[in-house]
Amino acid sequence: MERSTQATGTTPDIDDRRDGLVEAAEDGVLEPLADFPRINLRAGVEPWDKRRAAGKSLRMEIPHAAHAILATGSDRPDPVSLIEAAHEGRQAHLLPLRVARMASSPFAFLRGAAQVMAWDLAQGPRTAINVVMNGDAHISNFGLFGSPQGDVVLDLNDFDEVTVGPWEWDLKRLCASIEVAGRDADLPVAERREAVVSAVSGYQFTMDDLAPCGSLDVWRRASRADDLTFAGVEIDARSQAVVAKAVEKARRKNNKSLLDRVGERRTDGGWRFREEPPILVRVDEATREAITTGLERYAETLPRERRFMLSRYQVVDVAHRVVGVGSVGTRAYVALLFGNSDQDALFLQVKEAVRPAHAPYLRGMPEPYASHEGERVIYGQRLLQAVGDPLLGWTSIEGRPFYVRQMKNMKGEIPIARMTGQSLLYFSHAYGALLAKAHARTGDAAAIAGYCGHTGRIDLREAIADWASLYGDRNAKDYQTFLDAIAAGRLAAAADPVL
Repeated sequence: MERSTQATGTTPDIDDRRDGLVEAAEDGVLEPLADFPRINLRAGVEPWDKRRAAGKSLRMEIPHAAHAILATGSDRPDPVSLIEAAHEGRQAHLLPLRVARMASSPFAFLRGAAQVMAWDLAQGPRTAINVVMNGDAHISNFGLFGSPQGDVVLDLNDFDEVTVGPWEWDLKRLCASIEVAGRDADLPVAERREAVVSAVSGYQFTMDDLAPCGSLDVWRRASRADDLTFAGVEIDARSQAVVAKAVEKARRKNNKSLLDRVGERRTDGGWRFREEPPILVRVDEATREAITTGLERYAETLPRERRFMLSRYQVVDVAHRVVGVGSVGTRAYVALLFGNSDQDALFLQVKEAVRPAHAPYLRGMPEPYASHEGERVIYGQRLLQAVGDPLLGWTSIEGRPFYVRQMKNMKGEIPIARMTGQSLLYFSHAYGALLAKAHARTGDAAAIAGYCGHTGRIDLREAIADWASLYGDRNAKDYQTFLDAIAAGRLAAAADPVL
């Protein structure tokens, strides 16, 4: 297996030592055991302190200060062109809504412009300590959801851009989103910087804490909403109140409450979706049949016991439902199913999976997950989340890849984009910590901790804070370019976006 030690900064020490973990381990991310006829349980893993030392030595090649630099150059593509390229294959009639949502604020633009940041990140330094990365780890992609046991947990909750890549790209996107959201909220420069530093600190503290832990311990660590304890920070009273309110609201978000909100009874007593164009529109009979067939195929990707449970439900209606900012224009359906009675409703989201934003710059997920975008998303989500939706799966519909998940599963939002003061610092730290937990599940926590340094080191925090500030400036310029393209008629925007 060849490895470059040039521009990417790959360290042979770290990569070569990992080869003993499984026969085909690659880029520091262990490939799925299901891909191999057997695993080697005779060769041990190198002690964590040696892997940490290898990560520390990487600072000689890529010093922390290198992360403060935002690459510039005349070869940078026009950001609008990158966004237009991302529109290819999407539903044309919804693109004006996507443009309008992105135009609503610089932060909304950042959310929808993952392809733009992917290009920028690809020009910067790479530690080559790879993980299964979320690919879109901005602050609105963290939130509350229910575990199979009924607990409410806080974690990453969107995985459309998941792939294999450098851990620092996720951390930089998180920090840029804090900076840009802070600008939207008119926070002072010093307060924005402190929040970004807090996020890097949360990542650094948590990775340092996980470095010596056993893999089983790392994999089962979940952050329950009633016990949000993170290394290096204590939750304040105001943040506790925010969490309690969000959890209370999330517990009310379930299949029954969604049925009351989006469903209506037909004259024959059955249920169907209540249309709210263009956000929620029932599909024609042919599309409904195709979605139902796709769900039957999706069931084959579930564990047998969950497939048995799903077999007790019947699809009664299907609608197209617009969601998010970056996802607008992709084909996203919601299916209404009933089981025992009309008190036993189940909503499944059937969402088109498209090529991830970072795909042009990274090797990507291993086979077979790279050949089906829906399987890529679900595999990545299962790897990154400590607990997850038991109904995650994938399918193909009319030749397009989709993934399937529950539509409502006690999902809730922490309004960090509108926070200030100690609460902003706490949740920034918490999101950095959650990102570290996710990365530690597939990456080398000891090597990453070694590179980041002990929790007393501040140079990486300051470097990424510098980068986030520079990216805030760049995002503001790109946003203005985007608005100019709308004004010039290059991009069409809907008159009244519904967020």
